[in-house]
Amino acid sequence: MTPRLTPRKRLDPPLPFRDAAAMSELTHLTESDQPRMVDVSAKAETVRTATAGCRVRIGADLLSQMDGGELKNKKGPVLHTAILAGIQATKLTSQLIPLCHPLPLDSAQIDIVPLDDERLQVNCTARTTGKTGVEMEALTGASVAALTLYDMCKAVNPAITISDLKLQEKTGGKSDYQARQEESS
Repeated sequence: MTPRLTPRKRLDPPLPFRDAAAMSELTHLTESDQPRMVDVSAKAETVRTATAGCRVRIGADLLSQMDGGELKNKKGPVLHTAILAGIQATKLTSQLIPLCHPLPLDSAQIDIVPLDDERLQVNCTARTTGKTGVEMEALTGASVAALTLYDMCKAVNPAITISDLKLQEKTGGKSDYQARQEESS
């Protein structure tokens, strides 16, 4: 029998993993721990960019089939399809992540390059001129491009793994961020 969940109107007392310092950092929760979309109306519009990436271990057999920078199978050109899927995902991020603001993107770019004999590096860079950042768009684009690689290659290698999804860099807004070198490699 499946347990029945009953909705709660309030989360009092605050969740045990939250302390006073953390509460000021979690911007998507009200003081009474209710979810909310952050109000960005008072923020200034700036050019904002974010790059995120992940690694896809597809295996040496598949990587050895790359020809002219492309990997083809019965479904078509694998890398080109993954690039298109990643770009499309950046545009749909606010429909997938409930509290993300819908953003007009100025650009989105997916790069997929061999990292070694078995792995590909998938990077997504998104750019907007707006009041909030594009980190979620970059993360979504990289992850969907990687999932598309998996989908198109799983018949040849069902043991494909996707790992190390992370924000690598962001600019614009209040603060810039760049992952430390050891985090990026």
